[in-house]
Amino acid sequence: MADGVALLEGEVRELIRRRGLDPGRDTGDVHTLIRDAVADYDDRSLQGLVPRLEDLDQAIKAVRDAIVGLGALQQHLDDPEVEEIWINAPGQIFVARHGRPELTTTMLTEQEVHELVERMLRTSGRRLDLSTPFVDATLPTGERLHAVIPDVTRRHWAVNIRKFLVRSRNLDGLVALGSLTEQAAGFLHAAVASGLNILVSGATQAGKTTMINSLAGSIPAHEHVVTCEEVFELQLDCRDWVAMQCRQPNLEGTGEIPLRRLVKEALRMRPDRLIIGEVREAEALDMLIALNAGIPGACTVHANSARDAVTKMTTLPLLAGENVSAHFVVPTVAAAFDLVVHLDLRADAHREVAEIVALSGRVEQGVVEISPLFVRTGGELVRTDGFPPHPERFERAGFNLPDLLAGS
Repeated sequence: MADGVALLEGEVRELIRRRGLDPGRDTGDVHTLIRDAVADYDDRSLQGLVPRLEDLDQAIKAVRDAIVGLGALQQHLDDPEVEEIWINAPGQIFVARHGRPELTTTMLTEQEVHELVERMLRTSGRRLDLSTPFVDATLPTGERLHAVIPDVTRRHWAVNIRKFLVRSRNLDGLVALGSLTEQAAGFLHAAVASGLNILVSGATQAGKTTMINSLAGSIPAHEHVVTCEEVFELQLDCRDWVAMQCRQPNLEGTGEIPLRRLVKEALRMRPDRLIIGEVREAEALDMLIALNAGIPGACTVHANSARDAVTKMTTLPLLAGENVSAHFVVPTVAAAFDLVVHLDLRADAHREVAEIVALSGRVEQGVVEISPLFVRTGGELVRTDGFPPHPERFERAGFNLPDLLAGS
């Protein structure tokens, strides 16, 4: 069947060329052409003119994947269990399912890898060459692409395609997944609805984006939400939502829009809630300024614990310039953030909330004071004796904070 599919694919590509179709734009016409071509091919195979196709539906999918989709990688993109695909070499293609990597049997040639990456970048307006050996882009279907080429890599192109599987759109979904207890979910729902500022931390693949999506499910429907990301990842269920992403420089080296610029522009858009997908560098200062201006918000950061996350947020703003000092940043972090939700990826690939801590707003000897609210003990997320800040906000939003923390 492989010979027949290869012959059929060649015929379809020639028909597309003759008719002047664009597989990326004229997908409906291309799909119709493929079905007609397969039917015609099947008629000819019955006459013994071409190799026979055993499964016409499979042949249609194979040709469609090769021409409209991403070829041999399309099967992994279509698999709902696959979270990420990465290529270390043409013969080393991995996928991640539930956080665990697997080496696939998929094999590509060097040329096929290059063609696939170029096809993925075609609609993004971004480029990959010796002058820009890195690229970060969003595919038309929502996946995030990252690629690196030699001589930054040793020999082969390194490609990562990250899918955004929305496993939960609210905190109840995280409870169902076993990542969160009902009591902790009830408290976080009240905290978001009451306008507390939340920092979500964790390692790579710990579920930070899923947590932000779930927390956003508790934002009151009347609020105007603005999100800023390097590449679109968040998939919120908010009615009034504006999403913005960064832009890389054009061929002339101009036109770049960094995350700092997005945060500044977001403040001019009258947001009731500001969410930054991930804070990595100097944009942390702009985030602090926004939160200090009274705009409730949330962001994510890579960290190994809630304490490390707070420490990191006190150092990242210093990258904004020499005129930014720790004397300003540390107390500002203590006052700006109210809660830290730290996530963990266990050895069995299960994602869970490891701890929820509160920031009291106080600083002792240059260290932000934190108070644990929920910690994981013996595998269970249990309530401690900590207390969150701003109880008046909970009361104003109609929540009984003592009852929430008591579990009643």
